[in-house]
Amino acid sequence: MTMSSGATHVGTEARHDRPSITELRLSSFAAHRGAAFPLGPLSLFCGPSGSGKSSVLRAYEALARLGGGAGLAEVFPDPGACVPERARPDSGRRRGFRIGCTADGPEGPVRLDVAVQAEPELRIAGERLTAGGLTLLETALRDPARPTVQAAWHTAGASPVTRAPFPDDRLGTALLPLRVAGRTDGQCRVIAAAEQMVVALRSVFACDPLPRSMRGAVPLGAGRLLRGCGNLAEVLLRTRAECGRRHGLLVEAVRAGCAGPVRDVLAESATGGAGRTVRALLDRGDGPRTPLGRLGDGELRYLALALVLLTGPGVLDVDPAGEVPAALQTLTVLADGFDRDLDVRQRDELVRLAARMCERGHVRLVAAAGDASWAAEVDGVTVVDLGRDRT
Repeated sequence: MTMSSGATHVGTEARHDRPSITELRLSSFAAHRGAAFPLGPLSLFCGPSGSGKSSVLRAYEALARLGGGAGLAEVFPDPGACVPERARPDSGRRRGFRIGCTADGPEGPVRLDVAVQAEPELRIAGERLTAGGLTLLETALRDPARPTVQAAWHTAGASPVTRAPFPDDRLGTALLPLRVAGRTDGQCRVIAAAEQMVVALRSVFACDPLPRSMRGAVPLGAGRLLRGCGNLAEVLLRTRAECGRRHGLLVEAVRAGCAGPVRDVLAESATGGAGRTVRALLDRGDGPRTPLGRLGDGELRYLALALVLLTGPGVLDVDPAGEVPAALQTLTVLADGFDRDLDVRQRDELVRLAARMCERGHVRLVAAAGDASWAAEVDGVTVVDLGRDRT
């Protein structure tokens, strides 16, 4: 693995009030063993097919969903695919995987490490939350016959730790703010660290725009962009009306990445569908408007990713921490196949747009690309090459 970057280096990145994930650890997950990846505001993972790029994003998204309170079965519908291929079962026929991350923020670096048993039953086998060299939460699977793990968290009161059973299908860190009283300094420290980790993980939007789903008219819905961006038209209808400044930036980006003149990007009512439907168009400024269905796959993916980078949790289908002010949260976009179908001009324009948006601190991007050597010299970009020096 080789890591290179532009002007921003993870190790010297200034801490701010918005918690963010600054390291992802895949101790034993799919194609990865003993891997630790530093994450900057904009991180591009590259490498040949089979090098584990998609696995990195899948592990990040899994941690994010667990941090949001989702159950193991929902997060890992096919847990066997996460177990390293040559991992041997123990005497109890158990196999599993281990993932973790570090969240930086007001509490300093907070580490979370999770061991998941995938076979014969899916359950959390152990979890550890640490900060400043102190173990704040530790869980362990003591009795395989019970659907619980034994949890112990830092108290620093009359008793150094508090013990209680936690469910074995939920992330204990996400449960701590509801379980810990906060009466002692130690308990307050546990709550603060757990909340920092959960806030850093929660606001994640994983997307992989599918051009075929963006070409036709779509029914009006909630106006929140879905993972495959198939409802792009209805979201354009909303964003164009709600924020003229952001829409103007989107038009500038589309003008730079799409063929031909572009005066506006808009959506209008369509006919022939059940109920009210809308379709997206380009206003060329010189006659009839061009339906998005006539654009190439690269143009559609470019447009969708530009829209994602220029919007936020209120527009994207994400689950932010509603109890935390938006100004204290950072949206993290996970984009697999970032450069898929893009030509050189679109690719370069998109990464420059991403770098500008990430520099402002409201959005972070973790993306996978076949080759990202072209981005290594762009200020603010961290490139992780999984095709070199793999162990």
